Amino acid sequence: MTSLTASHSADLVAALLFILSLAGLSQHRTSRAGVVYGIAGMACALVATVVVAAQSITAGAVTLIVLAMALGAAIGLWRARRVEMTQMPELIAVLHSFVGLAAVLVGWNSYLEVEAHGTAQTRVGAGLLGIHHAEVFIGVFIGAVTFTGSIVAFLKLSARIKSRPLTLPGKNALNLGALGAFVALTVWFTVRPDLPLMIAVTALALTLGWHLVASIGGGDMPVVVSMLNSYSGWAAAAAGFLLDNNLLIVTGALVGSSGAYLSYIMCKAMNRSFISVIAGGFGIEAPTGGGEEQGEHREVRPAEAAEMLARARSVIITPGYGMAVAQAQHPVAELTRHLRERGVEVRFGVHPVAGRLPGHMNVLLAEAKVPYDIVLEMDEINDDFAGTSVVLVIGANDTVNPAATDDPSSPIAGMPVLRVWEAEQVIVFKRSMASGYAGVQNPLFFRENSSMLFGDAKRSVEEILRALGTDGGHGAAPAARQATTAGR
Repeated sequence: MTSLTASHSADLVAALLFILSLAGLSQHRTSRAGVVYGIAGMACALVATVVVAAQSITAGAVTLIVLAMALGAAIGLWRARRVEMTQMPELIAVLHSFVGLAAVLVGWNSYLEVEAHGTAQTRVGAGLLGIHHAEVFIGVFIGAVTFTGSIVAFLKLSARIKSRPLTLPGKNALNLGALGAFVALTVWFTVRPDLPLMIAVTALALTLGWHLVASIGGGDMPVVVSMLNSYSGWAAAAAGFLLDNNLLIVTGALVGSSGAYLSYIMCKAMNRSFISVIAGGFGIEAPTGGGEEQGEHREVRPAEAAEMLARARSVIITPGYGMAVAQAQHPVAELTRHLRERGVEVRFGVHPVAGRLPGHMNVLLAEAKVPYDIVLEMDEINDDFAGTSVVLVIGANDTVNPAATDDPSSPIAGMPVLRVWEAEQVIVFKRSMASGYAGVQNPLFFRENSSMLFGDAKRSVEEILRALGTDGGHGAAPAARQATTAGR
């Protein structure tokens, strides 16, 4: 009884630490403390689990558990040290798949131990037998959907498969049919928990998870990541019910609800409903040839960009996934410091879905020691572009696309974007004229006040810094020269 009371106390402490972790991670200034709270909560939960398990299992089994924990910790530390920030979205998708797979295994284990072996009456009780059947079935379904959905998200985010949505005939009807079949199978399983039904729901959920995410376009990937985060939380909660583990239920509910709320925020930022994301289609190229160039663009060199910045009164930097790929956050932070020392007002405008992970750009900028108070969200800075001298678009594309507001036929029509084109001058850092992750061409590239700075973003920013440091930007080349036309 003493050990059980200690376990419940440890569960309560761990749950409180997880709540403090979420609260800490909600702000830049407290994010480090939030991470520490999360680590402490997980350590507390793991120790309590092993201590309680040791009371009812053999020493050999406890040894295996400890070895598994040590192996997992070693792999986690190794992976954390090697992973690049650009790989964080796909890494998180893989971690979500682990949670889903764990829920499937817990559900199957509970079925084999209780329903299949006829011990349901003694383990669960006659009055709760139907509830247990439903818990097993729902837990396996949610876990399997999360597992294959996360695998597909990983493959898309890591560019192992194309990011464009899979468009099977009647894809929405297929998804709805799968959900209807799941409800019917759940009722059947509650009455008669047979093995073929378990196999059927597992196969159905694995297929639905694959099709669900495969049908969602690359432009919706930030929402998909948060959506899968929510799914993994509910899968963990379902496993907690099966294992009679209150801490797992609480933490699963925390992750599930926070992921659902984050998905809502992401959808609002993209002016889309959650149902429209699930239905897919966002990011299909425009029927008129969304990937083709639409006019004449201008090109600048780093020295010319340095001259523009030296003459600027105010500068706004809008980062995107390209900045992460180029690992340009540190030179960008140095450029920010240099310009501010020259009396230039410098701020950052971060779109809610910039990058391929919610908060991706904020983490990069915090890593580079950019002051928190100059990193502003889209709603905070959008009205200031009209009074800005120069905007640097570093690796962003879809989040600064004027087609979202000007072209009703565009696949991203209605999506709130950063109105960078309202500034006096816009410099776009890109490797080429290719369209963005959503597969939609950007008319910003061809506007009169826009110039393209081609090449690696990190190297380009470093060259700008050298030009500013050598002659203050006044000995730079003449104004931007006209570049070749759309065929270039």
